[in-house]
Amino acid sequence: MMLTVPPNEQPLLVFNDISVRFGGIVALDSVSFEVGAGQICGLIGPNGAGKTTLFNCLSRIYRPSGGSIRFDGHEILDLAPFRIAAVGIGRTFQNLALFATMSVRDNVLAGTHCRGRSGFLTDALSLPMARRERRRFEESADELISFLDLDAVRQLPVSQLPFGTRKRVELARALASQPKLLLLDEPAGGLNHEEVDHLRSIIFSLRERFRMTVLLVEHHMNLVMRVSDKVVALDFGRKIADGAPADVRINPDVIRAYLGAEQ
Repeated sequence: MMLTVPPNEQPLLVFNDISVRFGGIVALDSVSFEVGAGQICGLIGPNGAGKTTLFNCLSRIYRPSGGSIRFDGHEILDLAPFRIAAVGIGRTFQNLALFATMSVRDNVLAGTHCRGRSGFLTDALSLPMARRERRRFEESADELISFLDLDAVRQLPVSQLPFGTRKRVELARALASQPKLLLLDEPAGGLNHEEVDHLRSIIFSLRERFRMTVLLVEHHMNLVMRVSDKVVALDFGRKIADGAPADVRINPDVIRAYLGAEQ
C-alpha cells in the first residue's frame, strides 16, 4: 500500500539545491526534493545520472559545492561522516562492505556500535553497564537475524555465503543501528527474480515493523515502481521527474533518458 504524506507534515529529509562538481564535471546540478516520514522513495536514472553521488552527499562521503540537506529538521552537512549513523541514517552499499572473516552475527553486532553509551574503561573492566548494553545489543541482533531468515547461517563467516544471503546480512547490519532513514544502494543488484520478490516484501515489512523511511537507488524498474510511494528521476545530474510511480513511468523526459527518444 502506497503512503501519502499530509501537506502540513514536515518532511523527514529535504535536499535543497544540491550541487556537486568534480573539476569541470557537474555530477549534481541544483537537485531538490523531499521525502516524507514513512515514505519509500525510489531514486532512478541512467548510469552516471548522479544517484550514488547524492547518496554519498547524504552519507557525508562527499561534500556538496552548494545547497543543503536537512534531516529530521536539522542541517547535516556540518556533521562528520562517523556521526551519520548516530543521528539515524543507515545505509547498504552497491558493493558489499562486510567483514568477510567474521560471522553473520558479529557483522550484525558491528552495526550496533553507534548506539553504545559505555566507555572504553567500562568495557575493559566489563562493568554491569557494559554487560547490560552488550546483552541488549545481542538480543537486537538476534531479532534482526531471525527477521531476515538468517538463523541457519548466523555462526558462519560471511565469505562462505552466497551473494543474495550476504545482501541480507548487510541489510541486517544497517538495521542494527536502528535508523529512522534507510538508504538502499541497488539492493536488487545480482539477485534472481525470486530474491527480488522477497526483497520487495522485506522493504514493505521494514516500514510496517520499524516505522522506517526508505530511500533506494535501483535500476530494477519493476521493483522501484511496485515498492515506491514516490519516484525521483535524475539525468546528467539534474532532476527530471518527481512524483507518483505511475506518473514518472510515462514522463517523456524519463522515457527519453532511458531510451533516447519518446515512445
